[in-house]
Amino acid sequence: MKTDFKTKEGKEIFRHSSAHILAMAVKRLYPDAKLTIGPAVDEGFYYDIDMTPVTETIKEKIQTEIDKIIKENIEFVKEEISIDEAKKKFKDNPYKIEMIEDLARKKEKTVSTYKNNDFVDLCIGPHVKSTGVIVALKLTKIAGAYWRGDSKNKMLQRIYGISFPSPKEMKQYFFQMEEAKKRDHRKIGKEMDLFSFHEEGAGFPFFHNNGMIIKNELVQFWRDEHRRMYYQEIQTPIILNKNLWLQSGHWDHYKENMYFTKIDDVEYAIKPMNCPGGMLVYNEKVHSYRELPLRVGEFGLVHRHELSGVLAGLFRVRVFTQDDAHIFMMPEQIKDEIIGVINLVDKIYKKFGFEYEVELSTRPENSMGSDEVWEVATKGLEDALKAKKMKYQINEGDGAFYGPKIDFHVKDCIGRTWQCGTIQLDFTMPEKFNLEYVGKDNTKHRPVMIHRVIYGSLERFMGILVEHYAGKFPLWLAPLQVKIINVGGNAVEYAEELYKDFFDKGLRVEVDVRDESVGYKIREAQKQKIPYIVVVGDDEMKARTVTSRTRDNKIQKDIKIDEFTDNLADEIKRRD
Repeated sequence: MKTDFKTKEGKEIFRHSSAHILAMAVKRLYPDAKLTIGPAVDEGFYYDIDMTPVTETIKEKIQTEIDKIIKENIEFVKEEISIDEAKKKFKDNPYKIEMIEDLARKKEKTVSTYKNNDFVDLCIGPHVKSTGVIVALKLTKIAGAYWRGDSKNKMLQRIYGISFPSPKEMKQYFFQMEEAKKRDHRKIGKEMDLFSFHEEGAGFPFFHNNGMIIKNELVQFWRDEHRRMYYQEIQTPIILNKNLWLQSGHWDHYKENMYFTKIDDVEYAIKPMNCPGGMLVYNEKVHSYRELPLRVGEFGLVHRHELSGVLAGLFRVRVFTQDDAHIFMMPEQIKDEIIGVINLVDKIYKKFGFEYEVELSTRPENSMGSDEVWEVATKGLEDALKAKKMKYQINEGDGAFYGPKIDFHVKDCIGRTWQCGTIQLDFTMPEKFNLEYVGKDNTKHRPVMIHRVIYGSLERFMGILVEHYAGKFPLWLAPLQVKIINVGGNAVEYAEELYKDFFDKGLRVEVDVRDESVGYKIREAQKQKIPYIVVVGDDEMKARTVTSRTRDNKIQKDIKIDEFTDNLADEIKRRD
């Protein structure tokens, strides 16, 4: 089968085929190994196998066998066999038998297998044409995993790998991985005193002063841009009672991700999403068609239960701030409002130097609403994308339970993509909450809703920015913008005078008059990734000037004090 690695579907086929090659290599070397499942995942693929513990030496042996299999260019051949035949074929593998029996309980008559010469695996496919298509495949790491994620079951060996159609792409991937290690936001966050995590609250970040500076600057930027687009801002409680979550559908569709409590013997839930509270605010008064579209934003603190094993710094937490907004509109306003949000997303991402890719995610299995409503909503999103002449991929079945969505995947400076923004079109929630507006005909009508975020999770977006900039934030975001360093004891008073002047002008500034060498203090400031280092000695003191040095060692001498601070103020204002 010919696959396009550039598409999500093509990449999954390619990587799942790679997992089969891994399994084939293991069975050649260790015939008694019991295979379970081998899916494609975001970072490549893995196969869970019941076998002897995999050491580095064993991993190298498997890698060598994989390289042989790729050179052999063995064809992938699909076969449909009966349930009984499948049980005979996999009789020595209790895990495969369990999966076959699951299919039998679903009244399936046949099962799909894929064959590579004498190697056969239970699989629905599809696969690439042959093993030789997988030009570059490298095993990456080993972990333990319980069968079917249940700690009562046996621990299996989970072998991870990555694969690409060319060695060049493989080389680029490992360059990215090395660069990512240097840029790890957890490491830089500690060095720059931005945030911390503690056992007393696993998955709940603690933001320090420096981190709050960045967070608040991101919030202010968001507010400035949204004000220009006539957004209002509200705040809703983080704990609301069970009846609200039943009404919204979250109780039935999202319960496993929620936290619960009781107040006065009434069941409550900590909100995992902001939208139900926004519905209550909308319903507080009668709305006219003249008010629509009504754009309402909220920096809402939400809590979602994540398993401890998937927590990852700011990228996967249990509490985060959504830069949420809900737009209430008439059906004929859908296209223009979606285009307006797309334009706002584009403007904000460009400010950080992000390019992005777009996906249209369609109806999932666990969803609410009629086929007709979903069809209209999906078409509304598609029409806006086509009007903007945007390239996009279809992501089948990955919409929200109440509506389809457009997802934005930002690309950072080392080529990684991160799903951040989303635009969800919703006909269902307005129905559930009986939202209304008075139309031109003086009768009541049902509005349509957009749910949308741009940062997504403010915390996660901040983690992405730390790695994107490697901690070298632009001046407007930098926790500390200027460090003043004296040359010699005579300049101490001048350095402290400059500190007061800069501080009073709104700059985030520190002065370093310690009895250390100038070179040492400059190197230390550069390690702290401070954008501007001001060095002053006798000459600067006499001329009432400063010498400016950037963290990348660009030096400018004899700058008048007001000129220096005015230039910085202008740079901050422009948010360059």
